[in-house]
Parts: sequence; structure tokens; C-alpha cells
Amino acid sequence: MLYAYIKSLHLIFVVTWFAGLFYIPRLFIYHIEAWQKPSPDKEILSEQLKLMTRRLWYIITWPSAILCTIFALWLMVLMPSWIQQPWMHVKLAFVVLLFVYHFKCHQIFKQMQRDDIRYTSQFMRIWNEVATIILFAVVFLVILKSAFNWIYGLVGMFVLMILLMLGIKLYKRYREKHPNA
Repeated sequence: MLYAYIKSLHLIFVVTWFAGLFYIPRLFIYHIEAWQKPSPDKEILSEQLKLMTRRLWYIITWPSAILCTIFALWLMVLMPSWIQQPWMHVKLAFVVLLFVYHFKCHQIFKQMQRDDIRYTSQFMRIWNEVATIILFAVVFLVILKSAFNWIYGLVGMFVLMILLMLGIKLYKRYREKHPNA
């Protein structure tokens, strides 16, 4: 019974962690685009977006990442045989990538808090999809485990990346034609 509770808590914090990781680049995009507006709009929007970003990052995203990790480690203690399974090795590699993504978002967050704008909104729209790709990979690995066919999986990930890039390009065209969209 303990296993079910720990797994439930782990999944809840996976969801909230990803919610933060999905939303933070969106706030970065808004911040970047706010800097292209004239004063005083630029300053007003920037301060509000910094506040929203700070709250999201420190109240939701970081605590969720920490709690998700604690419950994941607890699950590994309860189910030590998992660490010997190949799908778990691959999943853990994706989790490492997720933490790299998280730490890079933290670096960007710190820059944006200083109004140090180093990226374009277009770059951030693409950056925003990295978490999506990691999420797809981890969910398929966890659900399919050893039944996961790597060739189909790689082809599927490639197709997903192409579809995401096409979606970003189509949205960019749409925004150029409809600036207030």
C-alpha cells in the first residue's frame, strides 16, 4: 500500500514540475516581447512578468522538482530491481536531460530577472518544446517498458520533433499576419 501512495505522490509532482517547465519558457517569451514595446509599457510588463516568473519558479517548479526526485528515490528503495532493467537506464538518462533543461531554464530565469535578454522569442518557442519531447520519451518508456521497440520509438520521436517545428513555423506565420493573436 505504501508503494501506491509514494507512486501517486511522485506522479503528482511530475505533473506539477512539468507544468512549471512548460509555462516558464512562455513567460520568458512574454518578457522578451515586452522589451520590444515602448516605455512605460516595457517597464510595467517586465516587472509584472518577473514577479510571475519568480513565483512560478520558486513556489511551483523548484519544489515540484525536489519532491518528484525524493519520491522517485523512495520508489527505487521500494523497488530496487527496477535499476537493473534497461528501460529504467534509458528513463534515467532522460531524467538527467530533464535536469539539464531545468538548470538551463534556471540560468535563463536569473538572466531575465536582471532584464538581461539574450534569446529571441522564436528561440524560446523552440526551447519550450524540449520538455515536451522529454515527457513523451519518459511516458512511453514507463508505460511500454521492455516492450518498447526502439526503432519505432526513434522514428516517433523524430516525427514528433518535425511536427513541433512545423507547428512553431505555422504559428510564426500566423502571428505575422495577425499581430494581435
